[in-house]
Formats: sequence, structure tokens, C-alpha cells
Amino acid sequence: MISDIQEKSRFLCQKWNWIQKYKPQKLKSTRRRVLEYIIDETMLKVGSEYIWLWIAIEPKNKQILALTISKERNMFVAERFISGLVKIHGIHPVSTDGGTWYPLACRFLILDHHIHSSLEKSLIERKMQYIKDRTESFDDYFPCRIKNCKLKHVSNWLNMFSDYHNKEVNDA
Repeated sequence: MISDIQEKSRFLCQKWNWIQKYKPQKLKSTRRRVLEYIIDETMLKVGSEYIWLWIAIEPKNKQILALTISKERNMFVAERFISGLVKIHGIHPVSTDGGTWYPLACRFLILDHHIHSSLEKSLIERKMQYIKDRTESFDDYFPCRIKNCKLKHVSNWLNMFSDYHNKEVNDA
């Protein structure tokens, strides 16, 4: 007879393996008209290290357009993140917080940039907290114990989570 602890452990292991196999190459959002990009970043603790989570959402349908993680927060990371958005969704205005790296990245990419309105700030902050809470819970159940981890398991989790979230938003 298998004890409850062994059963739960086996279930969590299967779940972790499934997430690693899922690996969507990019977010597959249903093509809807994108009005603008609302972009923000936040610090996230994974294992014993801190990383930056970058997110872009569309304000009208609240879909997650892109997610990425980095170990640094600067103009080069912001430019790479925004240029990836432009390649997939086209040129649109960019709304951000007061981070100094965003105006520089937008100027380099020749994009309109403005600071969040109170509504946009509310939308992005709620979405960020929602993703952050779930990602940290995932890390609590599946902690990374590898030194100098490449964080691929976190990227896989975020891609799967975003894909699921966007399907829920579309069905609503």
C-alpha cells in the first residue's frame, strides 16, 4: 500500500514532468486587435536567487502578450523584450511606469512611449501580482536546487501559465 505522502510526491513529480514537456515555443494568443502594449517588470524570487519578470499585456482584452525573465534590468533587456513584441504583434504605443530604461528602448525602436494612466497601472499591477503569486507557489512546490540554474523550468512554467490564462480570457 502506498502512503499518502508517497502518492502526493508521485503526483507532484508527474505534474513537474508534464510542465517540462509542455514547452510552448511562444505564447499563442488568439489574434485580436492590439491597441497598445502595457509593459512592466517585477523582481521574483526563484530558489535562492532573484530574477526579473517582464510582462506585456493588451489593455482591452487583458491578454498576456509576452513574458520573459532576466537576471538584469536595463535598457538592453527592455529593448530586446519590446522588439520581440513588435515582431509578433506589430508597432503600437508603449505604456510603462517611470523606469528610465523604457524611454531609451522605445526611442531606439522608434515607438511612441508614455507613462501609465491610473487605469493602465491598475491593470498591469494586478496582472503582475497574479502571475508572481502563482510562480512563487510553483517554486515552493518544485524548488530549484541546481546551482547556477538556467531557469528553463521557470520559463516553461510561465509559458504554460500564460497560454492557459489567455485561453481562459478568450473563453470568458
